[in-house]
Amino acid sequence: MTRSSIILGAPIQSGTHQPGCVMGPASLRTAGLIASLTALGWRIEDQGDLSIGPQEAMAHANPAVHHLAETRAWIALLAARAEAAAAQSDLPVFLGGDHSMSAGTMAGVAAHAARLGRPLFVLWLDAHPDLHSLDTTESGNLHGTPVAYACGLGDFAAYPPLAHAIDPSRLCMMGIRSVDPAEHRRILEHGIEVHDMRAIDETGVVAPLRAFIDRVKAANGLLHVSFDVDFLDPGIAPAVGTTVPGGATFREAHLIMEYLCDAGVVTSLDLVELNPFLDERGRTASLICDLAASLFGRRVLDRQTRSFA
Repeated sequence: MTRSSIILGAPIQSGTHQPGCVMGPASLRTAGLIASLTALGWRIEDQGDLSIGPQEAMAHANPAVHHLAETRAWIALLAARAEAAAAQSDLPVFLGGDHSMSAGTMAGVAAHAARLGRPLFVLWLDAHPDLHSLDTTESGNLHGTPVAYACGLGDFAAYPPLAHAIDPSRLCMMGIRSVDPAEHRRILEHGIEVHDMRAIDETGVVAPLRAFIDRVKAANGLLHVSFDVDFLDPGIAPAVGTTVPGGATFREAHLIMEYLCDAGVVTSLDLVELNPFLDERGRTASLICDLAASLFGRRVLDRQTRSFA
């Protein structure tokens, strides 16, 4: 039976100071994402890019917060569309845009999971935990808030009401290497599972990933994967505005995606923070497309390599 995927773009950059993420969805399409997934036997429905209209400015007690009204509007729109996409396809893919997008996509797929009566788990592949509330962010960049919002941690009265919060015990963060003090306190307070790059260096990616997948399967859960470009080392993926040295390698990233494919538990995917303005002749966009293809079923023996014989 042919599996289906809805592709939905969210050219959002209200959550960051660095312009360019608005071009992320177009860059992934240009790099061949749709063709790659179709070639793997998936039925792909590209629903294009979402958009919001002009918003009346919203003030906040934290003067650093910016573009609050626009981010709120994006979250509300994405929550509704992500819930619908999850109900209508086997593995919807949401193309960002900055990571504030995931506040909406996670809220939407959490509502879908609740309607099915199944728990939602989240694999967070990122250099940052994005656990700030509107009160604790010092930069005011709201791409640092989606996990806290989706888990109902902190004051988010200015965001859309959250109908179904994700249990923090069902989070697994990998690749973390930049954590602010407020985020660190929240990780400890709620016992969030975090595998930073030192842990990955010591144990590899398979052991913690296998243990987390086993938990998802045991609970008959759904799994949302949120992939930030800065999860990768900037040496192989320069097209991101929040580069942090020491990220995942090409081999580690592909192993994670292939392992997730083998497990068959992923039910939705975010691809975020791709900034083509910072790329080198499309190399990061092409890599992200290749990683997505690994999650959708491409194997090493399927990869065409150039012969110099």
